[in-house]
Amino acid sequence: MKCWNARIDRRTFAAMVAGSFAASGTSWGQAQGAQGKTVFYASVGPELTVYDVDVEAATLTRRGSVTLPANIHYAWPHPSKRYFYVASSNGGTGTSGIVGERHYANAFRVDPESGALTPHGEVRMLPSRPIHISVDNAGEYALSAHNNPSNVVVHRINRDGTLGGMVSQPAGLNTGIFAHQIRTTPSNRTAILVTRGNNASGGKPEDPGALKVFGFKDGVLTNMASIAPGTGLGFGPRHLDFHPTRPFVFVSVERQNQIQVYRLERDGGLSRGPLFVKTTLAGARDQQPAAGEGAGTIHLHPNGRFAYIPNRAASTVQFQGKDVFAGGENNIAVFKLNEETGEPILIQNIDGRGIKLRTFGIDPTGRLLVAASIMSLLMREGDRVSTLAAGLSIYRIGGDGKLTFVRKYDVDTVKGTQFWSGMLTLP
Repeated sequence: MKCWNARIDRRTFAAMVAGSFAASGTSWGQAQGAQGKTVFYASVGPELTVYDVDVEAATLTRRGSVTLPANIHYAWPHPSKRYFYVASSNGGTGTSGIVGERHYANAFRVDPESGALTPHGEVRMLPSRPIHISVDNAGEYALSAHNNPSNVVVHRINRDGTLGGMVSQPAGLNTGIFAHQIRTTPSNRTAILVTRGNNASGGKPEDPGALKVFGFKDGVLTNMASIAPGTGLGFGPRHLDFHPTRPFVFVSVERQNQIQVYRLERDGGLSRGPLFVKTTLAGARDQQPAAGEGAGTIHLHPNGRFAYIPNRAASTVQFQGKDVFAGGENNIAVFKLNEETGEPILIQNIDGRGIKLRTFGIDPTGRLLVAASIMSLLMREGDRVSTLAAGLSIYRIGGDGKLTFVRKYDVDTVKGTQFWSGMLTLP
């Protein structure tokens, strides 16, 4: 790939990127147009619940739910915000070894007044467990990432918002190891598949991670580049997000608890290596993640000045015959971003008030963040053992980007984990 011409006017490039985002509105946690009512969705097992959001009071009010045919893994809105796409599966997490045999993509119509979801069109079967789903910026295709085997599936989206047929892809697509996210870039001419790889375990060597860049046209992906610092060993990316106006891509690196920054090139590709690499952990800046620790998803503030990434841990040890939390960081890392260079500076790690904050949302005004922890777990305090419930933790976002905890709503996860959540402003 060639770097974009340095003589291109920066304002022109920024306007192009910003225009793409304004048209798409597809990034959870970025501005989606604040004219309408904002709602928050969160899943427990196969149940997807919608909450009203009161930004001023920093409260959530549960309004209703729908039940999917299997456990919900991810969801994404159409750019019009009139439709909503949900991927579900009875497959287990990557470490469970449960492949499953029922995998679905469902379309819903979004009520513009309440955010309530109504089934819309035919349910589409997927070939394996979908760990992520997104919609391209034109609203014409739904793309799902599958971790085992690592793969990408593309479905057409019909004019009425229903899911159409699967788009045939060329043989030999380089889909890496353990795909975890698929996103089209702001120009919509390319797509990036984030492949996490795997840590060494049980005598099996480490699997390398990579960012797989594809050309994207008419729903068809074509190999373009594989970005893997070094050989991809010691590089386990999970999710990425795009700056709203600058040519920067911010990557959450799960297996190393890092944030890395890449340049978004004019051709829709990425710089060959990261511009910056920083830890997300609150400890010493050169510390390595403890066993079972990992970084989560990443979202940028709507103004592009801050980035947020949860650190997650859930390993257990035996105490009094019970599995109790072994320790590790469950917090949200807050980074201030340099406007000119994209460099992230860690300014805060705030307690997540739960175990494994897997997903979160930021309201379009940039004043509220809601994070979902996936499970409850026993905690030890001296000789006392208590339960830390799963829940929805609410934080106010200050003008300096820092978070202030407001409240937590406990969530019952007996019937399944709270695996996905996201914020949406209605049209």
